[in-house]
Amino acid sequence: MAAVAKKKKSNRSLFYRISAWLHLWLGLITGIIVIIVCLTGCIWCFNEEITSILEPETRVAKQEKPVLPPSRLMAIAASELKDYRVTNYSVYQGKVFEVYAQPLNVKSNAGNARLYIDPYTGQVIKKRIYEKGEVPFFRWILNGHRFLWFPWKLGRPIVNYSILIFVITLITGIVLWWPRKWTKATREQAFKVKWTASLKRVNYDLHNVFGFYSLLILLVISLTGMVWGIEWFSKGTYWLTTGGQTLPPYSTVSSDTTRPGKGYLPEQAADIVWNKVVSAHPGATGFYMSLPDTAERKSSFFVSVYPKRGVFYNFKRYTFDQYNVKELKPEKEGVYDMSYETASVGTKLRRLNYDIHVGAILGLPGKFLAFFASLIGASLPITGFIIWWGKKKKKKGGKHQRKTVLSQHKTHASA
Repeated sequence: MAAVAKKKKSNRSLFYRISAWLHLWLGLITGIIVIIVCLTGCIWCFNEEITSILEPETRVAKQEKPVLPPSRLMAIAASELKDYRVTNYSVYQGKVFEVYAQPLNVKSNAGNARLYIDPYTGQVIKKRIYEKGEVPFFRWILNGHRFLWFPWKLGRPIVNYSILIFVITLITGIVLWWPRKWTKATREQAFKVKWTASLKRVNYDLHNVFGFYSLLILLVISLTGMVWGIEWFSKGTYWLTTGGQTLPPYSTVSSDTTRPGKGYLPEQAADIVWNKVVSAHPGATGFYMSLPDTAERKSSFFVSVYPKRGVFYNFKRYTFDQYNVKELKPEKEGVYDMSYETASVGTKLRRLNYDIHVGAILGLPGKFLAFFASLIGASLPITGFIIWWGKKKKKKGGKHQRKTVLSQHKTHASA
């Protein structure tokens, strides 16, 4: 019995040492990346709320009358933005139209432009023309969050596999956190920060205790983030959650260039598409419409409808032929083509992915949970590094002290 107990203790000790080694070195390798991803995630969580506060002029009271049709927006944009083409626009309840445009001459040094237009009067609230390569602040934050401001093909895998490593450090962290014996003293150390202790002890508690409390939320945020960035993980989670179904590819439908249209002008076609979608969803709180590039013959109208404000899981998307404005449907429905209400559990879970990732699925409280968990996530590499550095200095100090004592002993012996 004693031998069996000794073997179990030895195995547990080995597992602990392996976990400690992985936790340390994987954390050191990915620490800076995790800090950037977590901090940019904190800011992105509240991008809509922050924008609403900083730009009160973009808020507008809802009126009991239709908003302006696309043709009016295109005419306003044509007068305000010379040599630009409207590419898409969005309107949400309580907000002005946001109209996006690209320069007609793609070789010019001009960047994209954005107009903010009152949805009822057509008044231009604000106009912003960006330099080539310049992006709005929150788009810049999102770029850092997704690919560290590197080229996409380089930064994207760095971020995603760093988060995969972060998941491993979270799991090994709970192994290190788990007390070997549950006593009153170990419970207090595991669940409470001793604020009156030394800075070194407070730092240890911040890493240990806050890491434990944020563990589950950080795991959920990390895993939902990996769904977009790591293909094998995305397909694997869909296969598991749907009982063995293959993740359908993202589908696109093109306009039929072989059939002549009805001679609609682009503005007329846009209005017809808009009226079709709005009449089908009179209670929706938001719409996003992408206009076809007439230079691209297969390009189509793309419209997204958001029934509920603040979440995206149950949005409905439509595609329309740019020539005859007929609705186009893919041969095989993808995750975002089918209705959320009739989708399988696994497909619903995939559609919920973004709202779970940013905490929006629980409303404002959920966003605060995601915010504070991400803030703690950003602090973990810092507090962890301080713990490691302190131990490293202590070991060096101990070695130096032992050498000094040994030298003194030799000197004393020779005397």
